[in-house]
Amino acid sequence: MGAPMFVTLPTLLTGISTLLAVLLVMYTFWQAAQMRGRHKIAAPAMTGHPEFERAIRVQMNTLEQFVIFLPLLWMATLYFRIYPWVPSIFGVIWVIGRIVYSIGYMRDPAARHTGFVISFSASMALLLLSVVGLIETWIIVSAS
Repeated sequence: MGAPMFVTLPTLLTGISTLLAVLLVMYTFWQAAQMRGRHKIAAPAMTGHPEFERAIRVQMNTLEQFVIFLPLLWMATLYFRIYPWVPSIFGVIWVIGRIVYSIGYMRDPAARHTGFVISFSASMALLLLSVVGLIETWIIVSAS
C-alpha cells in the first residue's frame, strides 16, 4: 500500500509542522490549567496570581496567533511551488518562536518580544508565500 494521492513531501512536512503547532497549543492549555490549580484559582476567574495570569496570556496570545498561522501555512503549502518545502520550515520557525515567547513571558512579561517577533515574522513570511503562490496559480490557471 502506498501513501494517499494527496500526500507529497511538502504536505507531509507541513503535516508535521501542524502537529507540532497543535501540541504547542495543547501545552499552553495544560500550562494554564496547572497554574490555575497551583494557585487555587477557581473557574471561571481569569485573574489572580501573576504566574496564572501570565500563563493565561500565553495561552490566549498563542490561540490568537494560531488562527492566523494555520491557514497561511496550508495555503502556502498548497500554492507556493517555487520551493515547496519552505512553508513547513516557516511552520517550525513559528513553533520555535511561540516556545521562546512562552518561556520569556512566563519568566518576565517584558521578555516576550523576541519570541513574538520570531513567530509573527514566520506568519508574515507565510502570508507572502501564500500571495505569491496564489498569483502564480492564477496565472497558470488563466493561461490554460
